[in-house]
Amino acid sequence: MSTDEGWLADTRTSYDTVATSYADQVRNLLDQTPYERAVLALFADLVGAAGGGLVADVGCGPGRITAYLRELGADAFGIDLSPAMIEVARHDHPGLRFEVGSMTDLDLPDASTAGLVAWYSLIHVPDDQVGSVFAHFRRVLRPDGLLLLAFHVGDESQLKTQGYGGHPMKVYVHRRRPGQVAAWLSDAGFAVEAQMTLGSAESKLGGILFARCRPGAR
Repeated sequence: MSTDEGWLADTRTSYDTVATSYADQVRNLLDQTPYERAVLALFADLVGAAGGGLVADVGCGPGRITAYLRELGADAFGIDLSPAMIEVARHDHPGLRFEVGSMTDLDLPDASTAGLVAWYSLIHVPDDQVGSVFAHFRRVLRPDGLLLLAFHVGDESQLKTQGYGGHPMKVYVHRRRPGQVAAWLSDAGFAVEAQMTLGSAESKLGGILFARCRPGAR
């Protein structure tokens, strides 16, 4: 098994193991995070102002962000690496679209989405794989498509061996500086339109980046 396959397999297995406990812990988290709700509302408004269209919530977990975007009027659907997470999402949000898939190889047509959200779902992707992931994001977004990223801010990577509900996990949590993420986005053909940091129940220090596909960058 290659290193790439190894971290993906570890991430999938870890979140399959904790899916129910994780969902229970985060289900009502948006109630405690007014600034994050405002960020998501702004994203939905900007996508709508650009004509609307499909919005992919990549790394959707149990589907809470997907469902909230739908409440805001976005035509959102969710994708997650973990089949158990997708099962929970479909149970908690019947009628919404959820699919098993990986951000490292998105099974979506070129230019098929108006918006894409990766809400704290890049945190397990190794640095040397982020550029490839952003290239996939760029490919599936239409030319004026909007990308919203949320991630933990910092400089260190830590191995997480125990997670939600005390269940075993084996995932690295990578904390990154907004400037580094912005540079990776620029290299992938995005123009960063806004960036901020927020401290809340979501993250002790969370980074937020809005980026749009740069014309002619394909």
